[in-house]
Amino acid sequence: MDTQKTQEGRNYLLAVDIGNTNITLGIYLGDQREAAWRLATDHDRMPDEYGLQILGLLEFTGVTPADLKGVALASVVPSLTRTFIAASSRYLDQQPFVVDETVKTGIQIKLDQPHTIGADRIVDAVAVMALYGGPACVVDFGTATTFDAITREGDYLGGAISPGVGIAADALFQRAAKLSRVDLAFPPDVIGSSTIHAVQSGLMYGYVSLVEGMVARFRTVLGEDMKVIGTGGLVSLISAQTDAITIEAPWLTLDGLRMLWDMNRA
Repeated sequence: MDTQKTQEGRNYLLAVDIGNTNITLGIYLGDQREAAWRLATDHDRMPDEYGLQILGLLEFTGVTPADLKGVALASVVPSLTRTFIAASSRYLDQQPFVVDETVKTGIQIKLDQPHTIGADRIVDAVAVMALYGGPACVVDFGTATTFDAITREGDYLGGAISPGVGIAADALFQRAAKLSRVDLAFPPDVIGSSTIHAVQSGLMYGYVSLVEGMVARFRTVLGEDMKVIGTGGLVSLISAQTDAITIEAPWLTLDGLRMLWDMNRA
């Protein structure tokens, strides 16, 4: 990162997306993402622990708390929302902008109970409309695998939620006494020649088929020109095995947080 940029004052934005499995963080200068990280979520860590970790990441990129103009936060873990607000206030001298159903988004949320939608799904929809336009289906590979439907006009219709591949794997290993844990990787062939390969085939190719089937069903509603944007930690692994995902955007939520910050602070 250019050292001269860090001397320009409070120009950097820290975006943080807290999920049940991963926490992603990104540093933005204007509309450019300068750095991004994906960390394992630890529900038991204290504000001081997260605060010091954030300081270490900032230091790695040459940014100091004094260079930050703000912190944008999306979270689906209420307890960690409070933890990160405390960490941000104590270590960054910033009160985070927290995304919820009341913030200005520029899209219409067509849900019966808008307050029940996860903040990350709102943020993803905002980013997709700004970057790619509708109609679109967003497939997010996180703790859950979610499918979100956005119309050509930018209306968020809702979507579908299924257990993520990690949850499915954990349930299988816990309930089947003779099956041991395996890496979440594709086996050499769809027909497993060993128990390990059979489990990997069922999990990984099974999720590819899940994605293909749900995308096809969403397309019957949204139209043949529907774009499919994949995001989340496993998007590259899954999309390499299917043509159903047309756009890979692993940092989509962070990009959306930057957009929402600009939109609500203008």
